[in-house]
Amino acid sequence: MRPFHYARVKTASEAVALAASEAEAPTLAPTQFLAGGTSLIDFMKLDVWRAEQLVDINDLQADYGAIKLTAEGLRLGALVRMADAADHPLILAHYPVIAQSLQKAASAQLRNMATLGGNVLQRSRCTYFRDLAWDACNKRAPSSGCAAMDGVNRKHAILGVNNLCISTYHGDFAQALIALDAVVETLGPEGPRKLRFEDLHTGPEQPEIETTLKPGELITGFVVPAGPWTARSTYLKIRDRESYEYGLATAAVALSLGPDGVVDAVRIGLGGVAYRPWRAHAAELILTGKALTEARAEQAAAAAFQDASPRKENAFKVELGQKTLVRALMQLADMTP
Repeated sequence: MRPFHYARVKTASEAVALAASEAEAPTLAPTQFLAGGTSLIDFMKLDVWRAEQLVDINDLQADYGAIKLTAEGLRLGALVRMADAADHPLILAHYPVIAQSLQKAASAQLRNMATLGGNVLQRSRCTYFRDLAWDACNKRAPSSGCAAMDGVNRKHAILGVNNLCISTYHGDFAQALIALDAVVETLGPEGPRKLRFEDLHTGPEQPEIETTLKPGELITGFVVPAGPWTARSTYLKIRDRESYEYGLATAAVALSLGPDGVVDAVRIGLGGVAYRPWRAHAAELILTGKALTEARAEQAAAAAFQDASPRKENAFKVELGQKTLVRALMQLADMTP
């Protein structure tokens, strides 16, 4: 690990000011905010992520570490620990897809440390990105190529990719947020800002740039709107082993059914198969206003993967992703919220 400066702050404005000043210095790597550190420190040890300064924001818990449920929706502070949100009784009752996405992520030890804000910013687990022995990685070294294209790519993405990068976004919590139309709250040098969670992560056009956050901008929380679909929701994660493993295909689904079994509204996020957190809008259109049958669910799943671009080793993800979505939908059809 390379040397770095460490600062601990008492206010969010102080954190933003420190990060913004470092970002303006052309000879220094951007300052990184440190909360749980479960991903950041890992990448710094690998020398993939280099920071001149770490700004410790753990003392901001009083302002950004709360969980609040109101009639308007669920508010989650960015410094809420994953374990606390996963086990929160109100989230379990009213937003099960969020609780399940967190329960099935990482290990108990990591969930006790990792924060929600840091979780959505976790970087790629692509072997070619993490291992400096591989020179060809557009995400780590722009314009160097992508070794995964013709290499070992079984766990790589098939949706939202191009010829520059096929890495997968492996996070779970983000799929629940994108499915539920969450809003991200931030604080930056220009003041507070709100943006749709769906607009937080970028595509592979510039693989080295992963989010739309501005230099020095700090995520302070998430707002998940209330809706008739949040209680009838689930997170299905298919992986090589039952625990402590990234998903090969996941589905975050929230559903509102009328008394006649017709889909009033549906929200679908797909993980393990896409470059970034992925909203399956095409599948939602097929389901909305129709009776939820297995045949209809299969049509929706086919639409969700109609633009897939599989490689040699990950072509199986098309069928696996479709079956995962169908299974999640049919589980919700039989659920009593």
